[in-house]
Formats: sequence, structure tokens, C-alpha cells
Amino acid sequence: MTYRYGQYRGGADPLASPYDARAALDELGDAVLAGSDPAAALRDLIRRGMQGQRGLDDMLRRVRERQRDVRNRGRLDGILEQARALLDTAIGQERAELFPDPGDDARMREAELDSLPSDTAQAIRRLADYDWRSAAARETFEQLKDLLRRQVLDSQFRGMKDALESPDPEAMQRVKDMLADLNQMLEADARGEHTQEDFDAFMDSYGDMFPDRPANLEELVDSLVRRAMAAQRLMASLSPEQRDELAGLMQQTLADAGLAAEMARLADALRARRPELDADGGPGETMTGNSPLDLGDATTALADLADLAELETALRQDYPGARLDDIDEAAVRRALGRAAVDDMEALRQTERELERQGYLQRSAGKLELTPKAVRRLGETALRRVFAELPEGGYGDHEQRDAGQAGEYTGATRSWQFGDEQAIDAPATVRNALLRDATAFGGRAGAAGQDRRHWEGDPPRVRLSAEDFEVGETERRASAAVCLLVDLSYSMAIRGTWGVAKQTALALHALVRSRFPQDSIQVIGFSNYARELRETDLAGLGWDMVQGTNLHHALVLAGRYLDRRPEQDPVVLIVTDGEPTAHLRRDGQSWFDWPPAPETLELTLAEVDKMTRRRASLNIFMLVDDERLSAFVDEVARRNGGRVLRAQPERLGEYVVKDFLRARRVSKR
Repeated sequence: MTYRYGQYRGGADPLASPYDARAALDELGDAVLAGSDPAAALRDLIRRGMQGQRGLDDMLRRVRERQRDVRNRGRLDGILEQARALLDTAIGQERAELFPDPGDDARMREAELDSLPSDTAQAIRRLADYDWRSAAARETFEQLKDLLRRQVLDSQFRGMKDALESPDPEAMQRVKDMLADLNQMLEADARGEHTQEDFDAFMDSYGDMFPDRPANLEELVDSLVRRAMAAQRLMASLSPEQRDELAGLMQQTLADAGLAAEMARLADALRARRPELDADGGPGETMTGNSPLDLGDATTALADLADLAELETALRQDYPGARLDDIDEAAVRRALGRAAVDDMEALRQTERELERQGYLQRSAGKLELTPKAVRRLGETALRRVFAELPEGGYGDHEQRDAGQAGEYTGATRSWQFGDEQAIDAPATVRNALLRDATAFGGRAGAAGQDRRHWEGDPPRVRLSAEDFEVGETERRASAAVCLLVDLSYSMAIRGTWGVAKQTALALHALVRSRFPQDSIQVIGFSNYARELRETDLAGLGWDMVQGTNLHHALVLAGRYLDRRPEQDPVVLIVTDGEPTAHLRRDGQSWFDWPPAPETLELTLAEVDKMTRRRASLNIFMLVDDERLSAFVDEVARRNGGRVLRAQPERLGEYVVKDFLRARRVSKR
């Protein structure tokens, strides 16, 4: 067998590597970490696209450019102008022939020409039986009728104009045969007798008349209906006088060609299948070009504009229940080309693969990030925080091949699945040598054999899983970390909620990856306080309520620390305002502004309890407010913790640095 190779043109690269949803998640995460919810972030990602891939906004821009280009093609009344010009030419040629003749017949003919109506269609109808004296006028009039036949049919069947340009006198008869066979096929389909073989035979005979090459009868009907509706819009775009004139021209042309009955039969069949053809065609279009358009070209332009309008609506995705599946792939290909189809498929694949690879899930119709996705977002936030830290100042930087525990003790133990401590190479090789005395190629029977036998080829050591050993490290003291994050509406107004969310995720990732022996609790507080799981943080928004209930947050944090007395307490508070709410004895929240004395008393009482637990409260102030400063200074005086006036954009750096400082203190 012989083979021929060429450039692949069937679509996307078949040898492309599997879709990597992590890159899409990273871009999606930028919006989530900035405070957006996952569904809105995914919509924004699909709108703007990703690196090397166009999004819906770019496609929408190109569709609007195409609309402008189509409108600039020319005027819709071009066929009337062309027909009138040829008719006037024929009449002028006939008058030139009659003028030298002094006879009465010539004067009668001139009178008949003078009485022709101004309407082009009626004038052509009157001249249908006229016996032309001038051979040139007769030829021009035949050119006019041929032009009208080709253009009227081209307005119904795209490409028919080219098919009728053939000098073959049987071309029109072939068109009549095609219409008859098409009508028979549609009627057979209505009776349930049509088969794909019938359609294939029809296309074998008349496929050259359908340049879009439909694959089945339904696609052919789609094409014909699209063309018919464009013709209706063409009529609606003309003035009433122009509309009447063009309708008369088309009717006269079809009647002269013997096609009126078959075309009426086809129109009835199409309306039976697609009732929308009974509508008035909708509003007309305004064309801005100056050149006159053929009737077929004008119909094509309006069909293209209709497609582009539908595609524009689908690409905007601004209607209820909008989905990417609503966007017609065939319309995208016609309007923007094959590359845009590939981009659209990549956008669909983004959402599909994010779900398939376990980063997104739907719960009760709501799009949510999975724990797997949240962990990656936390790691991204942590990498950004460490990128902002001064080099060498804190002893913590990203090093993927290091373990997680403390200083090495010098002892080793067998490797177990999941261990992240460094492999002890000498102990591992020693185990292999002791296990397999034949590791030296048979020249040494045991590890203590004379080294003279080792000369020559180097010994080959065969390692197995049970040979590996890791270095043991001393256990670090564990900590119970409480991060209290203000969720009040003021955080959204001041634009600080997004960085607070990033900070919480980064701290989660830091504790999980660097200090697995630690435990962490994130508490959000507004009018009430509540514990936030890691998966809650990514899709979390601020609370549009009044109240900064730090009292309730400290109560929850105290309960968390009391359940872990063996761990060192670490409490971090992020807020942009003084306490304005507290929890009453009946469990209800009480809000007041300025803060009620009871609010401050209860909050400071919880501060004192934290002090007795040996928990230092480190407060990160996001705004420079006099009342807030007075409150946090009092907390620092009572508790001994620190007050940090953090710039919002550097909050993550401040919190992580403070946590690392606390962990080093606890280790000592």
C-alpha cells in the first residue's frame, strides 16, 4: 500500500496534548480571589478568553465589524436600477430605428412606446408581445429578461445566477426539472416516504445548484427558508413604490419563464414546514453602500445580516438561561471562519473540563468550586504572598523538594507512602547492598569483601521500594490558628474584601502545606459571626448588613481554642472598623452606632478571656480611623498583642509574616 501525507485541515490539532484545566482555573481564580463568585468569574473568563484563545467579546467585536462590512456592500434597489437602465436602452434603440421611417406604422409604434407606464414591471409586461423593429433593441430586451430570470432565481436559490450563465439552451429546462423533483421530494417527505437515498440521488443530479452542499433534506430546507426570509426582509427594506415594482418584476419574470406554478408549490411546501415564513419578514435593513446590488447579492447580504444579528444575540449571552450551546456553530463558521469555531469549542471545553477534572461542581443549580480547586487557589494566593516577601528575611520560600517537619535528628526510618522528608541516600544504598549480595556482578560475596575485587566495572545497585529510608526530624510544636475576618458591608465599599479573601486562602494553604500539625479556623463576622470552611471562602461574598460583631467572633474563637489546649493559640483579626454589634443573652445581635457601651464592654471581656488563654491578639487595621485606633490600642494594652496598620494590597504579606513570626516564637 502507498500513503500520501499532507497538511491536516480537518479542525483542531488531533495530536494536541490533553486539555489542561489548571491554566483555566488559575485565570478563573484571579477573579475569585478578587472577590467574585465562581459563576460570575467563569462568565468573565469566557467573555475575555484566555492566553492564545479568543473570548466571546472578541468574537462579538468581529461580528459587529462584519455587520458594518455587509451594510457597506451597496444599495438594495440595484435590480430596479439595472432593469430600468436596460429597458430605457432597448426603448432608445427602438426609437432610433423608427425615427427615419416616415410611415404611419412607425408613428404608431412610437405612440405605443410613449404610452408605456413608468412602472418597470408593467412596462416589461406590455412589451412582452411587442414586435421589435430594431435587432439591437430586441437583443437588449432579451438581455433584460435573462438578467431578471437569473437574478430572481438567485434570490430564491443561492448560486442559481451562475448556473444559468451557461450558454446551454437546456439550462432553464434543467431548472424546471430541479424544481419539480424538489417539490416531489418535499411532498414525499410530508407523507413519510422520503429516504436519504432519495436526497443523495437529487444532489447527484442538481448538486451544482446548491453551493452550500446540504447533507440532508432538513439542511436544504434550512437554506431555502433562510433565503426566503431574507427575500421578505428585502421587500420590507424598500419603499412601498419600490416594493410594488420589484414584486411585479419577479412575478412577471417567473411567469415568463414558466416557473410560477412550481415556485408557488415550493413556497406552500416551505410554509407548511416552517410557519415562520407566514410572518411579514420583520423590520427592514438599512444599507449604507453606494453601489447597486444584484437581487441575489442583495438577498445574500440580508441573509448574512440576519445570521449576524442572531449570532450577536447569542454571543452577548445577556438573556436568562444563556448557554454556550445556544451559539450555532454553523453561523460562527459562516461569519468568522473555521478558527473561530475552534475557539468556541475551546470555550465550551473550558467549562466542561473544569467540571470533568474536578475543579467545578453544580449543587442545586449553583456553580461551586470543589475542595480541589480551592486548595489550588490557596496555593496561588500563597505563592503571590511569598513573592512579595523580602528574600532571605524569613527563611520560608517555595521549595518543592523539602520536607515539612523540623530539624533532622540524625536517625532514619523506612520510607512510607506519603512521606515528604528527604531520602537518606547512604542508608538506602546500604539496605540495597545488604539485601542483594549479587549487586557487585558476582565479584563480591558480601559487603565486607576486599575492595580489590571492586576494581574494573562499577558495581550495579538494584533498588527496591523497601530499601528507601528517610531522615527523621524533630517534631515541631503545633498551633491552633484563628483568623477573624470582617465581612461587613464597609469592607465591600472600601474595596478590601477581595484581599481579605485572598489572605484567608493563603493562610489556609500555608498551614496545610508547611505546618500540617497545626489546625486553623476562619471566622467571618458582620452582625453575627460564623465559621467558614475552606471551600466556603472562594465563593464567599460580603454581608450587606449593619454591624461589626467582633464579640461573637471572639466567643467562637475561644471555643475553638478551648478544645485544643495542647496547641499554642494564634489569633489574627482583620477589620476596617470598631465593634458596633454584640450578642445578647437571648442569642440575638444588637447593633448601635456609635457603639453602645455594652458592646465595647462585652468585646473587651472576650479580649481578657483570650489573654488568660495566653492567646495574643494581633489586629490588622485596614483603614486609619480614630475610633478604631483607640479601640485596638486598648486591646493591645490589655492583651499584649500587636496592632498593624496594613495597606490593603499588602494584607496577605502582613498576615503571613506575622504568622511565621509567631510560629518561630512558639518553636523556641
